[in-house]
Order: sequence, then C-alpha cells, then structure tokens
Amino acid sequence: MANSIQWANALSTRPSLEAAVAEVVERVQQSLTAEPHLGLVFISSAYASEYSRLMPLLKEQLSIPVLIGCGGSGIIGMNQQGNAQELEGKPAISLSVAHLPDVNVQAFYIPPDRLPDLDSPPAAWVELVGVSPQEEPQFILLAEPFSSGISDLLQGLDFAYPGSSKVGGLASASAMSAQSGLFCNYELYREGTVGVALSGNIVLETIVAQGCRPIGQTYQVTKGEQNILLEVAQQDGSKMTTDQATSRPPLEVLRDLIQSLSEEDRQLAQHSLFVGIARDEFKQKLGAGDFLIRNLLGVDQRVGAIAIGGRVRPGQRIQFHLRDARTSQEDLELLLQHYQEEASNTNAVGGLMFSCLGRGEGLYGQPDFDSGLFQRYLKNIQLGGFFCNGEIGPVGGGTFLHGYTSVFGICRQP
Repeated sequence: MANSIQWANALSTRPSLEAAVAEVVERVQQSLTAEPHLGLVFISSAYASEYSRLMPLLKEQLSIPVLIGCGGSGIIGMNQQGNAQELEGKPAISLSVAHLPDVNVQAFYIPPDRLPDLDSPPAAWVELVGVSPQEEPQFILLAEPFSSGISDLLQGLDFAYPGSSKVGGLASASAMSAQSGLFCNYELYREGTVGVALSGNIVLETIVAQGCRPIGQTYQVTKGEQNILLEVAQQDGSKMTTDQATSRPPLEVLRDLIQSLSEEDRQLAQHSLFVGIARDEFKQKLGAGDFLIRNLLGVDQRVGAIAIGGRVRPGQRIQFHLRDARTSQEDLELLLQHYQEEASNTNAVGGLMFSCLGRGEGLYGQPDFDSGLFQRYLKNIQLGGFFCNGEIGPVGGGTFLHGYTSVFGICRQP
C-alpha cells in the first residue's frame, strides 16, 4: 500500500477546539498506514476567535511537511459512520491527509501586493509558485475573500501553467464573525492566497456544477463594452445573423423572453436569472456545461443595456439561464454520471468539495445534499471541503471564480 496514494479524512463537531483537533488527528492517523505528505484543514468560523491556536495545536500532534487550509462558515467531511456530512453554521473541523508517493508537493503563500501585472511574462507567475511549468503541476488554491486580484491570479496561472487543473475556494465567515483565516505550513494569514502545487504521480480531475439551465435562444453579442451588453443578435440556425438590422437591446430581448416563460419560471426569473457566456467559439450546438454563468448586475432602462458580472466582447455567444434546486440537482447528477462513465476504471481515493454558501440546506431544504449525491456515484472516496464565498474551477479551458457552484477536485493515481 505504501507505494500507492492513500487519502483519509476525519470530521469533528466537538465544541472545544482541543478536543476537535485531537479527534480528527487520531482518526486520520488510524486510517493512514504510511507517512502523510499533505494535509488540508477546514475549520468552522464558529471557532474564528481561536484561529491563532489551530496551527500550534496541529503541529503538536501531527508531523506533516505540507499543510494548507482556511476558515469557512460551513464545513464538509467524513463522519464516524463513513458518510460525508455538511455542517453549516456549527463548530466543526475537517482534516484530510494524503500519502502521495512520487508526488512533488509544494505549498506557497501569495500576499495580495505581490501579484504581477496581467501583461507580465509567465516567469513572473512561476516565481510566485516556485514550480516549473515542465512539471505540469495541479493546483489547490484558497484565498481570502476581501483581497482583490483572485481573478487576475487565476488568469496569470492559466497563462503560466496552461492545461493544469486548478480548484479551490474563497474562505468564508459567519455573519457573527467577519474574520476569515488562511493557513499555510503552520502559519496563519489574514489576507492573500495560499495554495499547493502537486506534480508527478497524481491526477487532479474536476467537476464544476454551476446548477443552471438555459432558457430561450442563443444570441451573439454585436455590441458590448467591458461588462455591459449593449446589443445582441439572434442566432439563425447554425449561422449568425449579425448585421446591425437584426441587433436589439438585450433588455428588450429579455422582456420578450420572460413573457414567453411559464408562470413558475417567471417567478424564478425575478431572483434567479443569470447570463451564460459560451466558452467555445466554434462549438455549434451548445449545452448546459458550455457556458460560464455570470450574475446579472443591473439594467439601463434608457438604452436597454444589461450589466453582468463578467467581461463581454462582440462575437461572443450568450444565453439567459435560470437556477433552482431541481436544476442544481439535475446538473450535478448529470456531471457525476458522465464522470463515472468516463472514469469506469478509476482509482480515485480523495476528493475535495468547494460549495457556495448559497447552496446547501438553504437551496435544497435538506442537509448533505451535494456531498450525498457525490457519494452515491463515487463510492469509497474520502471527501473534505467547505462552503465558500466564491468557488474556483475550470470551465471550457479557463479557470474562473464562480458563485452558486459546487466544485469538486478528485485525486487519483495516473
């Protein structure tokens, strides 16, 4: 067993930080039969006032060369019965440890003021991480939510490490405590980004469930500035009708679309309407997973423009989307089925789940929904994670910061 990847997770709900740390350490040590190379710890913001005590307590009881983690308002891990559990707003610690033979494990901390300009060469981004692109590393990234620049960092890492998987999330805190915490190699940080690069004998596969379904037609952007949609034209079959005569203000298009919806969907559109930007320029038939979902931020009634939470440019295709519990369930289930079929001979051992604060019990009306679905399709995978203030994962060849998403990172041997 020592020459294959081992992965163990333990979850504790003890209200005392000492007792919780002791419980998770004891349980992972019982599960792992070889020395650990990597640890990932997620701690409930119910313990926020004690974040500074977490690393000394872990260091006392666990000898592990690389350790990263963060605080979250909800924590995900494996309970004593071997089931994944999502604990929202309660004291909890989730600890994952991994034995990774023939894997180079490199942790890093990036202060917010160290980010290079976006037009910097790849070498500037490589310097932040300290791992050569030739090693083809995979990344787990955890960032503090109020440090700006995470989208720039993702763009820079995609530039320097094209084709590398990158997953993670932004630390979150409860309404009671605005303090978030990041942990890297037994140090506590209050801002910036911590991460780990994994290269060698490991594959990190990703599932990004955005939980939306497209409505109406696909349109092409004929006029747009930064994040403002000014004019769109309807796609005519497989061709684009993009002459100005067919272009319309997007707000006008949206009003017509809402009129055509069922009563139920009209109600949903009042609070759960989004814009999907197609990621593949050349794909003719676009499906649910082909769009990067972005918030609708506001409208300009005067000119019929719509502002969205992402940049748009002429030539891109967009489609309006709706989100609800049923759609979120169907979307994740479809992705898990697809993964299960593609990876029929998989030897996946460890999983990480980064789920939006807007999902969980608030969305589904029942606990442990996404993690339970994951376990139904992918059995015997030790799962740990937390509820995020934004989730990091790839869509259509690029890595993005998402909202309302569940992102899974699945580790296996090649």
